[in-house]
Amino acid sequence: MNSTIFSLFSLFFLCTHIVSSSPNKIIPRLSPLLGTILRDEAQDTIPASIPAELKTYFYTQTLDHFNYNPESYATFQQRYVVNSKYWGGANTSAPILAYLGAEAPLDGDLTGVGFLTDNAPRLNALVVYIEHRFYGQSVPFGKLEDVLKNDSVRGYFNSAQAIADYAELLLYLKRNLSAQHSPIIVIGGSYGGMLAAWFRLKYPHIALGALSSSGPILYFDGITPQNGYYSIVTKDFKEASESCVETIRESWSQIDELVSKTSGLSILSQKFKTCKELNKSSELKNYLEYIYDVVAQYNHPPTYPVNVLCGGIDGAPKGSDVLSRVFAGVVAYKGNKTCYDTNEYNYPSSTNLGFSWQTCTEIVLPIGRGINETMFPPAPFDLNSFTEDCRRAYGVSPRPHWVTTYYGGHDIKMVLHRFASNIIFSNGLKDPYSSGGVLEDISDSVLAVSTVNGSHCLDILPAKQSDPQWLIMQRKREVEIMEGWINNYNADLLVFKQ
Repeated sequence: MNSTIFSLFSLFFLCTHIVSSSPNKIIPRLSPLLGTILRDEAQDTIPASIPAELKTYFYTQTLDHFNYNPESYATFQQRYVVNSKYWGGANTSAPILAYLGAEAPLDGDLTGVGFLTDNAPRLNALVVYIEHRFYGQSVPFGKLEDVLKNDSVRGYFNSAQAIADYAELLLYLKRNLSAQHSPIIVIGGSYGGMLAAWFRLKYPHIALGALSSSGPILYFDGITPQNGYYSIVTKDFKEASESCVETIRESWSQIDELVSKTSGLSILSQKFKTCKELNKSSELKNYLEYIYDVVAQYNHPPTYPVNVLCGGIDGAPKGSDVLSRVFAGVVAYKGNKTCYDTNEYNYPSSTNLGFSWQTCTEIVLPIGRGINETMFPPAPFDLNSFTEDCRRAYGVSPRPHWVTTYYGGHDIKMVLHRFASNIIFSNGLKDPYSSGGVLEDISDSVLAVSTVNGSHCLDILPAKQSDPQWLIMQRKREVEIMEGWINNYNADLLVFKQ
């Protein structure tokens, strides 16, 4: 079974997404928010209730935007949420900030993505959050688990249909508000960041501009080396502590050696205080790998969890063996618990179910690693094995070239230099997904904004008093760029009205 691969119910996918290639391996989800990750890994919290100014609506959305068969005219209810508290109104052509939901229910994003509400007062903007089809409360024809078993309906579950949803809904909203001259800026993080960039390219008549936060749009079709993700994870740990990296590197063979002995799995279970006795060493290895991935991907200030974990490894009592030091790192990061659930990242969720389908069809991110390339054991991405897993799960084969065919990606600087405009590609260079991001300006208005110490989608999370100056300046620059787009739009609008 190929890395992020699965069986529909044995959830290979966990809190998120992507493909690598060790059995049952899971990589942290693309999008910035998931309750467990935010609370446990990023030290952020999601309030139990959303602010009163957020109003929830449902739009009767077209099931199939690209076909005219009778069944294509079916509809479903798509959730969107509006905050009009800071909007200057249609009469002033005040802008609309539209958050494009990604591979999760919209709920956590409403308070977890703070960039829109933090900057709406400055821009006098209307804020809109739109849920991605097939997630949360926007699932056509029943429960997601049932829909994914339906060969006909699940075919409508793809990114092209999703951004067409956003286009139709945003045009409806502008008509409904008599706001035909209010410019729209779309915003998204990770997979949602890819959607935002693609939306601007496909629908420039609807979106004035796009902020693509941590969107790895170049991690497709061989553009980015397979080991890009894990190379940055290793780099992050090495910058924190070279001895920490060496301990982790040594631990994999130490686990194998212990398991090869009589009662080895039982001893390993006791050593790591697992809540259930391990059935095989890969259960622990995958748990540890996932922890290392998460702390690197969400290495947010001010705590910087990579430093916390490595501090635990390096600070273990003198004379501790390799595995005891590794466990000390887990305790430092997770806290001192009575036991550690090695399956905690594998429990069912709509993200697990939904994005496993998406990666088995179009979102084929070939994340892997070779021998001695990183601090992890080798796990090269094998498209043939991945394809077999997808066929077993869904009866379909992935289309690894479709994203670059439909949206582009190869020779991106040459292609977009004169064609595209008004896109911000933001990245934190400590984010493993930045290896597949746009890190250089493409033109005067297709801009790369990156920070050396930034992590995954950090710029669109809520601003805090503890934010370092470099993060404050990153967000400031992004808003100033947007203001420039809006000012240019208003000048053009004045000319064309005359």
